[in-house]
Amino acid sequence: MQRQGARLFSSACHGFTLVELMVVVAIVAILAAAAMPLREIAIKREKEQELRLVLRQIRTAIDAYKQAADEGVVEKKADEAGYPRRLEDLVEGVPNIKDPKKKMIYFLRRLPRDPMFADADLAVPDADTWGKRSYASPPDNPEEGDDVFDVFSRSEQKGLNGIPYNQW
Repeated sequence: MQRQGARLFSSACHGFTLVELMVVVAIVAILAAAAMPLREIAIKREKEQELRLVLRQIRTAIDAYKQAADEGVVEKKADEAGYPRRLEDLVEGVPNIKDPKKKMIYFLRRLPRDPMFADADLAVPDADTWGKRSYASPPDNPEEGDDVFDVFSRSEQKGLNGIPYNQW
């Protein structure tokens, strides 16, 4: 009788063998390894979308400043092209010279950081994360100068489209 009870007990307890558990763990590891590159591409794509958006915002603000200078709303000296002297001027504002109260005109609410700039370096001011091109510098060799004609990412990495971020 004891043997029959032992058989019943042993046949009632089924479980996974070590080999079965190892196969399941190996399959899960393969699936996770396949998903990691897709996750990295998705993160890179998000940063690229943010870079496009931020570049468009800053460039639109620079163009609005230039238009205001051309219309005589913002002070522009005779030897200046009419672009902001610093990126911070877009946020800090400039006085409206046509308004008797000299109310400030603001072109950006805040200056965004370059999304491709190293996140660990938060001590760097937002304006210094961008590469700046002055009106006087050639397009193939952008350099800073007396004004800010354009901005670009300082990252030399290539985007998903194969073009380096500093050429966007």
